[in-house]
Amino acid sequence: MQLVVARIGRAHGIKGEVTVEVRTDEPELRLGPGAVLTTDPAATGPLTIETGRVHSGRLLLRFAGVADRTAAEALRNTLLIADVDPEQTPEDPEEFYDHQLMDLDVVLADGTEVGRITEITHLPSQDLFIVERPDGSEVMIPFVEEIVTSIDLDEQRAVIDPPPGLIDEGQAEVAGARDDD
Repeated sequence: MQLVVARIGRAHGIKGEVTVEVRTDEPELRLGPGAVLTTDPAATGPLTIETGRVHSGRLLLRFAGVADRTAAEALRNTLLIADVDPEQTPEDPEEFYDHQLMDLDVVLADGTEVGRITEITHLPSQDLFIVERPDGSEVMIPFVEEIVTSIDLDEQRAVIDPPPGLIDEGQAEVAGARDDD
């Protein structure tokens, strides 16, 4: 199975380094020196990581055969893809790979069906489950422990405790209001 582990950003310096937007919880495992990654677009790769370092909070990588800024800039927006054994799971039992979560049934704590996870969107602040409801509509569920209370891979379901209005707009509550003077 193939997982997107990073996206190459802009070139950094003149010696072929690039900034990387990390898309894995295990960068030390997936993005270490010597790792060979396939790419999207495929014509750009495969790429072998030569060195990596953190600079001002950003991961910088240098790839074999990429020796200058021009070559590094040509890699911009390329996705880096790692081959992962589908049976492999993250070390932390509270972490999941996207492929483990796809197609899980989403239910409320009382068993009421909400829908099925059809997509996972990774945002800077949190991940979102895109859930297709039985009527064909979609709802976005933030993947945070206050809302997604449990994931049961054996039962193939995610249990949620949504705040009012998240899955039913008619139940939305106004969090605060200004007093009109």
